[in-house]
Parts: sequence; structure tokens; C-alpha cells
Amino acid sequence: MSAGRRKPGLEAGVAAMLALALLTGPACARQVKHGPAPVVAPAQPVPLPAAAPVMLDRVVAIVNGDLILESDVEAEARFAAFQPFSEPQAATQEELLDRLIDRAVILQQMALQPEPRITDAQIDSQLALLRKGIPRCGVYHCETDAGWAKFVADQGFTLEQVRERWRQRMEVLRFIEERFRMGIRIEPAEIDEYYRKTMLPAYQKENATPPAEATIADRIQEILLQQRVNKLLDDWLTALRAEGSVRIMKPGEEMP
Repeated sequence: MSAGRRKPGLEAGVAAMLALALLTGPACARQVKHGPAPVVAPAQPVPLPAAAPVMLDRVVAIVNGDLILESDVEAEARFAAFQPFSEPQAATQEELLDRLIDRAVILQQMALQPEPRITDAQIDSQLALLRKGIPRCGVYHCETDAGWAKFVADQGFTLEQVRERWRQRMEVLRFIEERFRMGIRIEPAEIDEYYRKTMLPAYQKENATPPAEATIADRIQEILLQQRVNKLLDDWLTALRAEGSVRIMKPGEEMP
């Protein structure tokens, strides 16, 4: 990415305005008076304000023509705060980039057969559950709008950004579910085991009060579903990558 360029013709436009000022302003009026024109001191140059530094983003991968930027990888790392149970350990840069590449491939496939967008009501319902399912939200009191807004801001996002990211996440999960969930069933015993062995220790670590299992059973089922379809999804994505074009850019490498 590069900084914005000066618009063509800008210098010519400034010159034209200066010429117009010279022809119609006080200097022109002085020229029609009798007698020598007064000596006018040369104008002192006006110092221009120092330009603010421009942060350049770097392309880290090209997926069938779609760009993935370094800022996308950084945002993906920060967004892990909103799904702590599916990612108990921080992902490496390579893992984050791999995830973004897979998501780009999925979104490209989704665009071939568009489906209705997830509704605002569906997002509100999911976010309401999410606010109860994040251990770190306890100290923020995410059950209140002010607490939730503060938590979101501290992760470096706006409320609208979280909504749109969660909408995309729900649409991707819907796409995966329709294609890979057939025949997969999550048993209540599996949900209970995940709650006791994964979620409760996470809340204890944060010294937070865990929600009742029944209130987040759907969230746990979603996590377990993701884990179950990983193998099928990985095989499918591997095939799509082989059929398409995925290029991971090295630092300093220029785009083709």
C-alpha cells in the first residue's frame, strides 16, 4: 500500500489562482497609478506544517487475486479475545495467516452461491450469548452496554466492527455446517464434558463466575461442531488451494 498521491493538475490550479490574484489584486491597481510603483518587499516563504508519518501496510499473501494485509493478521490475533474457548493458546503468525487464507478461500466459494445475509436479530442473539461466555468480560461487566463497549474498545475494535466480523463468522459457519455437518451429532454428554473440563477451568483462572451450562450449551455445541468438521474441512481446503493460486509474500518482496 502507498501513501496518497498529489492530484494531477494541483500545481497548475494553484498557479492559476496566484496569477488571478496578481491581475485583480492591489498590485494590479498600483500599476495604473501615475508615478513609479512602490517597492514591495518580497513575500517571505510560509513554512509548511510537517507531514504526519504515513504507516504503510504490507501485503502478506495473495489468494486468487485477493490481498491479505499485515494489519489483517494483527487484527485476527486481537479478535481471539472474543473466542477464548476455541483457542486456549495464542496462535502464531503462521497459524493466523493460514487461517486467513482458508477464510479467504471459503468466502470466495461462498460468493459463487450467495445466500441471504445473517440478520441483525440473529447477530444480536449470538452476541448476547457471547457477552456471557467470555471469562475476561467478568471484570468489565459486559452484561451492561457500557461494559461491553469498554471491553470491545480495549481489544482495538469498534462495536460495528465486532458485529460485522461476527456476522461473517456466522455466515462462514452456516456455509460449513450445510456442507460438512451431515451425519455429525454432538451428544449432551460431550457438551457437559467440555463445560467441566475446558470452560470451568478457564473461568477459575480469571477468578470469574461461570455462566450456567444450560445458558451456553449452544455455544459449546458450536465449538465442538467446529472441531468435528475440521478434518473434512481441511481436506476440502487443501484441494481448493491446489486448484487455485495462493502466494505468501516474503518481507521486502514486491507484488507481481
